[in-house]
Amino acid sequence: MSKHIVIVGGGIAGMTAAAALAQQDFRVTLLESAPQLGEIGAGVTLSPNAMKGLDFLGVCETAAAVGVEPTRQRIQHWEDGRTLVQMDRSTQRAKYGAPYVTIHRADLHEVLTGAALAAGVEVRCGANVVGSEGPSAILADGTRITGDLLVGADGVKSVIRERFETTPAHFTGHVAWRALVPVTPELQELSDFPGIFIGPGAMLNRYNIRGSKIMNLVFFARQAGWNEEGWTIPADPAEIRQIYAGWCDDAQTLIDAACRQPLFKWAINARSALPNWIIDDNVTLIGDAAHAMTPFLGHGAACGIEDAVVLARALRASDTIGEGLHRYQAARHERASFIQAESNANADRMQGQDAALFGLGEMKDEESLGLFQYDCRTVEV
Repeated sequence: MSKHIVIVGGGIAGMTAAAALAQQDFRVTLLESAPQLGEIGAGVTLSPNAMKGLDFLGVCETAAAVGVEPTRQRIQHWEDGRTLVQMDRSTQRAKYGAPYVTIHRADLHEVLTGAALAAGVEVRCGANVVGSEGPSAILADGTRITGDLLVGADGVKSVIRERFETTPAHFTGHVAWRALVPVTPELQELSDFPGIFIGPGAMLNRYNIRGSKIMNLVFFARQAGWNEEGWTIPADPAEIRQIYAGWCDDAQTLIDAACRQPLFKWAINARSALPNWIIDDNVTLIGDAAHAMTPFLGHGAACGIEDAVVLARALRASDTIGEGLHRYQAARHERASFIQAESNANADRMQGQDAALFGLGEMKDEESLGLFQYDCRTVEV
């Protein structure tokens, strides 16, 4: 009889892990607190290293088809809109062996859920995990779900991570606002050339999803005194109008479009790097539960996908669960901790007081740091 793995959390990392593990012939039960799997969140960037993980599941091209492959991106000055740095994305498949994709989180989640269900994963919604003991998840009604391995994939406020440390997630000093806007004629030029406006203490990111008919807008700013986190907290449009007052005409066009749509706000919380992701050779963490990071390298989802695939491969290659966990940690810990640190540093680089200097020195973004070259399908486990 195959080993039974219990995964807590049905987000991107958890669902990827469920599909990958089931495809490697493990019996998988996934516990999700939401009453049903549905549309939540907004856009997600999947760089080539993340798409290689989806290829491991056999769904790379499915995800690419429901997402958008941008051919170019740019970083612009907040005050006059001039291009500071331009990135060519047209060669990503040839250069890295996988596409660069922007996608609605719900569309990605649907692809991953399909892969998990096709592989025989048992998905239990409305399963609110309030604690754990050994490799057992304890539900709010007292039910225990026990496996040979318990995997915490339950996000930045992970219940399973409390086994590793009691320090809560910390507020990073950054707040974000998001909106999904239809691509109207007035937005077409900005849609055709997506990218980021950067300025003192703030930035505005835009990219396309859903056949380039919808633009995902995310506003980031340093802001103290408010640290609520959630996907669906309504925001006052007056806030972003005040923060971005004086920004260039194109930025104002995007702000006007965002203010005509539902606008949501969340505080960016993160975690410090853990020295260890394993307890008693039967409990581990993946994704944000292991290494919640700021979004300034666009690699949160990518790291969760990589974790999931490497965990599945490491367990399949091992004689025992414990051996597999130690192989997984050895393969993933250094990279995830590096990306955590560089993501925090990138916030300072992209929201510096003199935006005009950005790109004149040594560039440090996700591509120049070499993150795209990583291949979770073949990295040594």
